[in-house]
Amino acid sequence: MNKPLILVVEDDAPVRNLITTTLKTNEYRYVSAASGKEAIIEASSHNPDIVLLDLGLPDIDGVEVIETIRSWSNLLIIVISARSEDTDKIEALDAGADDYLTKPFSVEELLARLRATRRRLAFMSGGMPASSPVFVNGRLKVDYASGCVYVDGIELHLTPIEYKLLCLLSRNAGKVLTHTYITQQIWGRSWDNDVASLRVFMATLRKKLEPGPGCEQYIQTHIGVGYRMMRMD
Repeated sequence: MNKPLILVVEDDAPVRNLITTTLKTNEYRYVSAASGKEAIIEASSHNPDIVLLDLGLPDIDGVEVIETIRSWSNLLIIVISARSEDTDKIEALDAGADDYLTKPFSVEELLARLRATRRRLAFMSGGMPASSPVFVNGRLKVDYASGCVYVDGIELHLTPIEYKLLCLLSRNAGKVLTHTYITQQIWGRSWDNDVASLRVFMATLRKKLEPGPGCEQYIQTHIGVGYRMMRMD
């Protein structure tokens, strides 16, 4: 698989230079933008595979950039931000971000996230073989062949990471999957930030699968251990 084209959106010149130098050293193709409006123009004109997006931009908030891009594209968006509160992460993920990396970050972690994202791109384009093309569990239906998810026959919009998490859990229904196992499968390795991000992604996935009281509880939390997909009658 050819290395993807990456759009770097960062108004802080030293941070932007660090990221672009890292990409260049590792032979990634990239374009850059220093504002939200410029980012939207670059995204629409270059059609990148991945966007590395800072939220604190000088003209418009990064969340608005995510929402604008999501109105016409499903390209992968990785937020890189100093905002570390779960509420900030949830807002960005709800807007359509696929991943969230908190500043300060190491070059090694950024490269690991990009490697994992390349695997997700391959997964999205080629799919993963499944023992059965469709998983049905109570009111939940996962069609692996089409990449679609339904609850009560209504299709859900999941981000690529949410979908991959659901596939991982559903293919191991009834089994407790540890935090380390899940983060290694999703991000390629287990960082402390990955475990924190996992909690946020699980919260947003649950919100979509279990939108209110009385709904089937598909995902069970094993505190300090991991998560399990519950089997429904």
